[in-house]
Amino acid sequence: MRVLGIDPGLRLTGYACVKPAARRTRSGPDADLVEAGVIRLNGKLSVAARLAELERDLLEIIDRVQPQVLAVEKLYAHVKHPTTAFIMAHARGVVLVRGQTAGLALRELGATEVKKSLTGHGHASKEQMQAGVQAQLGLAAPPKPADVADAIAIALCALRRGM
Repeated sequence: MRVLGIDPGLRLTGYACVKPAARRTRSGPDADLVEAGVIRLNGKLSVAARLAELERDLLEIIDRVQPQVLAVEKLYAHVKHPTTAFIMAHARGVVLVRGQTAGLALRELGATEVKKSLTGHGHASKEQMQAGVQAQLGLAAPPKPADVADAIAIALCALRRGM
């Protein structure tokens, strides 16, 4: 089973596809990273144009990595940054529609659930998430930018939950 994790945004959208490890050892990673990266959207374009660009790029990624599950963070709002939720909701909507039309099983995970599953702490920092992803997958360096690490963490959490 391949899981595509998405960390949606209107400037940067992180994505990562993981699958169960081909050869699992007691001390080795339980998952293999198929592909990870970031979709960089042109901030000079209108919101509608960026959403269309995101939709096209997601379609290409889904066609390339062939996931069975699409995992995305649940929508949340931070008291100090309420407009972030509205901005994220636009991109998240495109992600959900693209996953639905591609026939993928959709899974929504809370940010604290994802962080806790990876680091043991539901309020882990971006740096802790990057280090956690690096350690759990045996990567040579922490994934950058943080959006990529978040997408990997979302995908790993969904895979480990058997979704």
